[in-house]
Amino acid sequence: MLLADAISPPVSLHTLLTGWQTDWLSLMTVVVDLALGTGYVVGALRLAGKGRPWSRWRTASFLGGIITIAIATDSGLAGYDDSVFSMHVIQHLLLMNLAPILLVLGAPVTLALQASGRHTQTTILRVLHHPVVELVTNPLVVLFFFSVTMVGYFLTPFYQFSLEHPLLHDATHLGFLFTGCLYWWLVVGIDPSRWRLSYPMKLGFLAVDIPIGTLLGLTLAPATTSIASSFHTVADTRNGGGILWVASELFTFAAIGLVVYQWMRSDTREAERGDRRAEAAYATRSAGQGPEPELAGIGNDRQLTEVEVVDGRFVHVSRPGRSGRG
Repeated sequence: MLLADAISPPVSLHTLLTGWQTDWLSLMTVVVDLALGTGYVVGALRLAGKGRPWSRWRTASFLGGIITIAIATDSGLAGYDDSVFSMHVIQHLLLMNLAPILLVLGAPVTLALQASGRHTQTTILRVLHHPVVELVTNPLVVLFFFSVTMVGYFLTPFYQFSLEHPLLHDATHLGFLFTGCLYWWLVVGIDPSRWRLSYPMKLGFLAVDIPIGTLLGLTLAPATTSIASSFHTVADTRNGGGILWVASELFTFAAIGLVVYQWMRSDTREAERGDRRAEAAYATRSAGQGPEPELAGIGNDRQLTEVEVVDGRFVHVSRPGRSGRG
């Protein structure tokens, strides 16, 4: 094959569908994906065994995220990630946007805490409340790294440098996924975080993405030089830039819709909780048992578990009639 033929080669649908990767790193990724998916399902079944069924939608979302990771890193798509820029962009979008969104909507931290024993819960809580974890999940830190990852990777020489060093190139995939999970956990995630963002703040986070996507699009879509001349043609660079621009904006606006939906549901649930507390308080007073509306409201509002959320932090609490730590 001529060198010119190796730069941005034609994409074969057959290869995309059947060209699963068999190198050791891809096989290790498959093992990790299977372990995570199996662990999640086991946790959901264990929780159901306690009489507290776990949402099937959350399970489907998390497993969908795992499948998305496998497609991005192990399918025929991954076979083109260092030769066809448009395919690499799709892989990037899957790892930094779609897979993280699906994973965080599965609320894996909440499931792990509710389905685990006391010792495991304590270990998880210590990790979540560790100062380093709280620093890494700080909204300003997350926003900075998410933005730098997008701009720094595609608009600096680092992109070609990573293609020239395969291990570094593979490591960037993990970086995309990790950064994406941190970002989307704050914006659309269900698991409570030390840094709780109000819904207007979440929308503000997403608004920052719009000019970043525009900057990438305006730079790459009309490019007159290749983003990596040894690997991609100018036409391929333009195609990838267009995909990156359009898809990034679509993800952002879809996420805005999701946040607005979550906001509306939150308001509805809060109104329903208020109604239940009022009804319980009225029933208590009518029965002549003394005005304890808050305690009555809790009994009707939710079932106490060994791990609850207080001020945005997971903590141990006691079940009724059992001893425990706050």
